[in-house]
Amino acid sequence: MKQPDLLLSVKNLSVTFQLQESEVRAVKDISFDIYKGEVLGIVGESGSGKSITALSLNQLIRSIPNAKQEGSIRFFGQDSQELVNLSNKQLQSVRGKLISMIFQEPMTSLNPVLSCGKQIAEVLEVHSSITKEESKSMVMDLLQKVKLKDIDRIFKAFPNELSGGQKQRVMIAMAMACTPKLLIADEPTTALDVTIQRSIIQLMKQLQDNTNMSILFISHDLNLVAELADRVVVMKEGRIVEQGSVEDVFMRPQHPYTMGLLACRPPLQLELKRLPLVKDFEIEKLQDKSQFAKIIQTLIKSEEETEKEWTELLKVNNLKVWFQKRQNWLSFQKSYVKAVDGVEFFINKGEVVGLVGESGSGKSTLGRSIIRLVEPHAGEMYFDGLNIRALNRKSLKDLRQRIQILFQDPYSSLNPRMSIGQAIMEPLWVHKLIKNHQDGIEEVHKLLHLVGLDKSHFNRFPNEFSGGQRQRVGIARALAANPELLICDESIASLDVSIQAQILNLLKDLQEEIGLSILFISHDLSVVKFLCDRILVMKDGILVEQGSSKNIYQNPQELYTQNLIEAIPKSRNDSFF
Repeated sequence: MKQPDLLLSVKNLSVTFQLQESEVRAVKDISFDIYKGEVLGIVGESGSGKSITALSLNQLIRSIPNAKQEGSIRFFGQDSQELVNLSNKQLQSVRGKLISMIFQEPMTSLNPVLSCGKQIAEVLEVHSSITKEESKSMVMDLLQKVKLKDIDRIFKAFPNELSGGQKQRVMIAMAMACTPKLLIADEPTTALDVTIQRSIIQLMKQLQDNTNMSILFISHDLNLVAELADRVVVMKEGRIVEQGSVEDVFMRPQHPYTMGLLACRPPLQLELKRLPLVKDFEIEKLQDKSQFAKIIQTLIKSEEETEKEWTELLKVNNLKVWFQKRQNWLSFQKSYVKAVDGVEFFINKGEVVGLVGESGSGKSTLGRSIIRLVEPHAGEMYFDGLNIRALNRKSLKDLRQRIQILFQDPYSSLNPRMSIGQAIMEPLWVHKLIKNHQDGIEEVHKLLHLVGLDKSHFNRFPNEFSGGQRQRVGIARALAANPELLICDESIASLDVSIQAQILNLLKDLQEEIGLSILFISHDLSVVKFLCDRILVMKDGILVEQGSSKNIYQNPQELYTQNLIEAIPKSRNDSFF
């Protein structure tokens, strides 16, 4: 069999950051190759060096202060080029045209003062000699390819006017605009629901087949990597611990760390009380399947479950959240986008309710309207007897201690000028939960430990953390206020599977120990099935189906729900269970 042609070769790559107090080696002497026409997946925990590796390949690492890079990155796209030696001007003809990149956080990667259409068109106009009319036609075609609806509106819209999933698809269209030789996809489907995720993966595969493009696919979703990639690289603490074909790495893992990652993913076929964690057992024993089976047996839910007695906490009646469309001055009749249109549901004390649906279905808008970050157009909302829509400013502040929200985009929800210790301590001061600064420090240290961070992170700033670590900071900040209801808006989407398992177990513990109620908004149905008592299915601003998690997953009534379940990437970790 003929060996495929080499496209990119990385040899002994190391990346070091010089911080105020210490030196951090984010990537440690790694080597790997990418061949023409193949998909190489990189998996590993948050902070393992995946994104730093991706930034190095495109030489974007140069823009990070105090970053030092060593090693070789040779690209064979046209002529053999050592990317490390190219000037910034020479790299302009490589970036976007030969090597393109989809970034992890779309809101911070898109220009907030340019329309989405102009930003995609800019890529085409920089790298090719085409007219503005031709570029607009090509942009509209790209927006259709990434399955965006109402493309005329999307073309004119600014990033803040789109949902998280819509922004991510705009980024994907931008990266694919010039049909690059290598597409670096850093968590490209994190903010997308499962149906759009599948269509994007199919689009990438189709483009790859048509152009022989190579893809470096970075993701914490092991099932998705298993479905898309030809080969896999596993990273831990800046090093490569294992690499090989998808079949070998996922079905016959050799390194204990790889086995631990596979074990942490919620299985679809079992009902578990808790997820297994790497630290719960000696990872080396995973090589003995019988030993692993004994551990799993202790985590399986008993079939005889005591019926809970519920007390209603939140009640929503006929909620409508409409946004007026932009229109020219000649228009006399107002028209609206009906983001939420007549929704009715309830959440009981101590209950976890999942809210699922495609991107743009109104999930995030619904979550924000509950605490009036978005003002409803009509309807009623009652929290523990309080009429939420009738509350004045002071009463609303008190309510927001009892109802906390975790946002989808961790970076834009953190103040870049405030250390993460200050960010977590802020709600403690605002809601008068501490007496002095020392009490605040001790409470923040407890919260950092709770979400898997170290107290040494207290004085670091958001830009010094990975996306997954920033999300954990957001979780710690929300829990600081001791809420009764936690609204999680895609709150674990950017976390790797091992940290996801820790956070999901933490939410389970909080539910049982303090009676925390949770509205869990997510596109990951395997996570929703594990965590939630009931599931609400939302489509185009309307709830189309609701019921117990078990019934929704095993016997969905609506075709829309059936399609969501069918689109879940097939799990490779069920073989462990």
